[in-house]
Amino acid sequence: MRAFDWAEHPHRRRNLLTGEWVLVSPQRARRPWQGQVEPRSAQELPAYDPTCYLCPGNLRAGGVRNPRYTATFVFTNDFPALLPHTPVEDVSQGPFFQAQAESGLCRVICFSPRHDLTLAEMTPEAIRQVVEVWAEQVEELGRLEQVAYVQVFENRGAMMGASNPHPHGQVWANRRVPNVPALEDRHQRAYFEAHNRPLLVDYLEAELVQGERVVVENESWVVLVPYWAVWPFETLVLPRRPVTALPELKPPERRDLAHILKRLVTRYDNLFQARFPYSMGWHGQPTDGGHYPHWQLHAHFYPPLLRSATVRKFMVGYEMLAAPQRDITPEQAASRLRAQSEIHYRQRG
Repeated sequence: MRAFDWAEHPHRRRNLLTGEWVLVSPQRARRPWQGQVEPRSAQELPAYDPTCYLCPGNLRAGGVRNPRYTATFVFTNDFPALLPHTPVEDVSQGPFFQAQAESGLCRVICFSPRHDLTLAEMTPEAIRQVVEVWAEQVEELGRLEQVAYVQVFENRGAMMGASNPHPHGQVWANRRVPNVPALEDRHQRAYFEAHNRPLLVDYLEAELVQGERVVVENESWVVLVPYWAVWPFETLVLPRRPVTALPELKPPERRDLAHILKRLVTRYDNLFQARFPYSMGWHGQPTDGGHYPHWQLHAHFYPPLLRSATVRKFMVGYEMLAAPQRDITPEQAASRLRAQSEIHYRQRG
């Protein structure tokens, strides 16, 4: 009987944070592709766009004019998914029609006054301002009595639903802990109760021993392709020391985070010589006043591109009805990302 080859044979891997399994089918990477091909944007963006509702001094779609901001800028979303004064009540109609009123706040973070930049093309000093605002927003909104969880995230690129190319992210503060953080809380808590150590702290130690899924690291942070990654070039950003939330980060860790984020997203862009689309977000402990020694702060990057700048991974069919599935292995993805330059392809010409 042949020895099992992880890079050749189908197998499944368990996500430690959610308990779910992902099917890995490396042999499928060789299949021909005659499906949808995304348009490759060659558009050069201006530093300032008079029609952009996020640029400094411009009128937003909601009728409010932006100040002429010169650094990272935060404002309340003009079209929020959550409202602060929703009545707090159970609106279920018997056992089959369960519903709860949900309240909260939604804000937008413009990373830069420059319309034509992304995190990959911003300086580490400018990204540091974004990191500071992320931490400030989690701290400020997390103090509110009606907020149990603060979700910081960014959708980059039209492929991931970004409605505007101006570099920006969002912050949603919920009255209740949403599905994914609640699931991660359950599994981190169970591991901590069994081992008296945070799950992701031990997981990072094991990954550093193996090394094959590590993409980039510095004194404070490690970026790796998780063993259970679903998206082709998915990554997990982890601090080296136990930290439960963004506001706990020390000044050197915030500086190092800015540097490692730039190194990561530059690698993403260089992979296919394109502005790499992704959804990313931070998961930290809930802000409901509970005790969460089992939590470890981390960020997820979920990029959809698979073979090129125009061929993406689709979550359909089996993925929607059975389980997540990926083609290239996490180890292959990490190797390809490690091989990329840290000088942005646009700077190299």
